[in-house]
Amino acid sequence: MKRINLFCLMLMLVMAIPGSALAATTIKMSYNGPPNDSDNAVHYFAVTFQDLLKKEVGNDIELKLFPNSQLGNEEQRMEQVMSSPQINVASYGGLQTVFPEMFATNIPFLFDSYKAAHAFFDKSSFMEKARKTLRERTGIELLEVVEEGGFLAFTSNEPIHSPADFKGMKFRAMDTSQVAMYESFGASGMPIPWTEVYLALKTGVADGQMNPPTYIIMGSLYEVQKYLALANVQYSDQFLLMNGELLDSLTKKERTAIKKAAHEANIKTREFVESQVQDRIKFLEDKGMTSYTPTPKELAQFKELGSPSYINWLKDQVDNSWIDLALKDAAKANALGAK
Repeated sequence: MKRINLFCLMLMLVMAIPGSALAATTIKMSYNGPPNDSDNAVHYFAVTFQDLLKKEVGNDIELKLFPNSQLGNEEQRMEQVMSSPQINVASYGGLQTVFPEMFATNIPFLFDSYKAAHAFFDKSSFMEKARKTLRERTGIELLEVVEEGGFLAFTSNEPIHSPADFKGMKFRAMDTSQVAMYESFGASGMPIPWTEVYLALKTGVADGQMNPPTYIIMGSLYEVQKYLALANVQYSDQFLLMNGELLDSLTKKERTAIKKAAHEANIKTREFVESQVQDRIKFLEDKGMTSYTPTPKELAQFKELGSPSYINWLKDQVDNSWIDLALKDAAKANALGAK
């Protein structure tokens, strides 16, 4: 009862009541990265979502954007979206403490193409189950899986063509799952916050890392890395999350408008991201990086070592049925993407 009363109080605070009519509902939306839509795909998505929603509902809902983690770090923003009337765009790191099952969608080399990833995240039985479970467990509504930068690539100061080239190197990891993958290649991995990656690479604390080209550019990593291996390691995405009680408090028209605007904004963001990938790779090459695309045989070697190590790590975190379902639905999506 206390939680409901607190929520209602907070909802009243974001709504003004002039006379007898309700004025615009203001909703805060938080996310990582700078307010630059050419470099930060999440900001591109946020601005597009904001514009499309305004076209649907006019001034009835005002979406107020808070880029650059202005409202807090990943963990703090997850707490906020669970307990207050907000929207948050979270990474896997943000979801880790409340819904680690989502890591089953981040198995290395899970998707063969963008089309396959889109099919999985839009229509799979895994995602249907994930949305239902997340709502029941946390009160959060998962609206969209936002494409943020294409597929992840390896960067390093020594050329990487196959897993054998990792031997003896130290790689920055985003989390312990990446540590497990690097160790399967013969390298060591160490979790390093994004804000410290540039310095770690510059000083030799780490020899390499992995990110999509857009983040390599955003972090100016081309200044401290020489080689780019386009191994399509993982699909780069984040998760559009909305407080469920806030969503339920809106009119049917407003709920429909939010879901429609979010999906259309995601489609536009995918088109934008994928149209920019080759230009971003060329930008990195022009900055002095040497790019390499592994052969099908080399990619198979990466998958043969990297996927099982990740899965073994994940089996200690979640029920294995989630992993089995993700692999099954990914296989269907890859088959669909190949057509």
